[in-house]
Amino acid sequence: MAGKRLKGLILSAYDAGSHKYWRNGIEKELNDIDWTVLSLPARFFSWRIRGNPISFMSQYSEELAQKYDFMLVTSMVDLATLKGLVPTLSVVPSLVYFHENQFEYPKSERQKSVLEAQMVNLYSAMAADQIIFNSKFNQKTFFDGCDQLMNKLPDFTLPDLSSRLQSKSSVIPVPIADHLFECPLVERPYEMSLIKSPVKILWNHRWEYDKGPERLLLLLTQLKVREVPFEINIVGEQFRSVPTEFDEIQSTFSQQLKAFGYISNVKDYYKLLGQCDIVLSTSIHEFQGVSVMEAVAAGCIPLVPNRLSYQEYIDDAYCYEGYMEDPEKEAISAVNALLSIMGREVNRGLISGMLQQYSWRELIGQYRSAVDRVLKR
Repeated sequence: MAGKRLKGLILSAYDAGSHKYWRNGIEKELNDIDWTVLSLPARFFSWRIRGNPISFMSQYSEELAQKYDFMLVTSMVDLATLKGLVPTLSVVPSLVYFHENQFEYPKSERQKSVLEAQMVNLYSAMAADQIIFNSKFNQKTFFDGCDQLMNKLPDFTLPDLSSRLQSKSSVIPVPIADHLFECPLVERPYEMSLIKSPVKILWNHRWEYDKGPERLLLLLTQLKVREVPFEINIVGEQFRSVPTEFDEIQSTFSQQLKAFGYISNVKDYYKLLGQCDIVLSTSIHEFQGVSVMEAVAAGCIPLVPNRLSYQEYIDDAYCYEGYMEDPEKEAISAVNALLSIMGREVNRGLISGMLQQYSWRELIGQYRSAVDRVLKR
């Protein structure tokens, strides 16, 4: 039928910041598709990842029963169970998008059973027609984890499972808004005097343990001990349990703090990106790093550890030597790298240009191709 608009279903089982950012972009940029978007709030992690089929059925039974041409779900969705419980979904072509994978995610108190979370990821990948990862790092750690699990389980496993799944997988990052690459900050060279003005630092991550708040505290302490003039903006999504390091940072560095807390207004947030010199990461875990990418696109100079997904898109000149087992040594390394950056002129336009390939303008075609593949057209 010529001219018929596709009907797509998006399911987001743990609708945290980057997941919401991604699905909003999908709706906006693939606007020739009639989307139905069903999401669950980002709380009660263990229940959410294991019980989301019940929650979706409880909240959206009528929507799930509709006819769709295809569905696009996040890896938190228990796709295999949902397909088994909702007959109309069992025959709908499906793509699963991995913002993260539970094989690589650092263990925490919120995960009562790591194996259960891993199995949800694994069964969803098995049930999907196409698998998309947001980075090569995410893709590799998922399949490495799959192999390790198959080797560890007692019997009746699928030794070639990862190779089966790899054949239907691809990498398409979460895209960055096109307008960020046109930020006025991008046009200005970077000239920083250690004497005349403080360096404006941005730390824009979730306020959780895997983003390294204890490493951030150590780094800021090093800056203060070494009498480096700085301003710090600490912004990002917060959940019910906030690491205690943030209270200590707020009390110890009150004079240097310019912004502290979540910025709900997107325009205000983007304005802040355009005012900062350095975007800093202290993460011990990162599957893509959308917040860093946004800031770099807007002209901020990255200062990130030489690990995780950062190695895929940040030049070595803006990475500091990471020491996972020695946070204090890592803090010294990060400050040394910062001082090196501050001692030279940097072309912000070239730095922003490193990420042009991650803009919606560049990636929209890959998303359309993924939809075409799952529809076999």
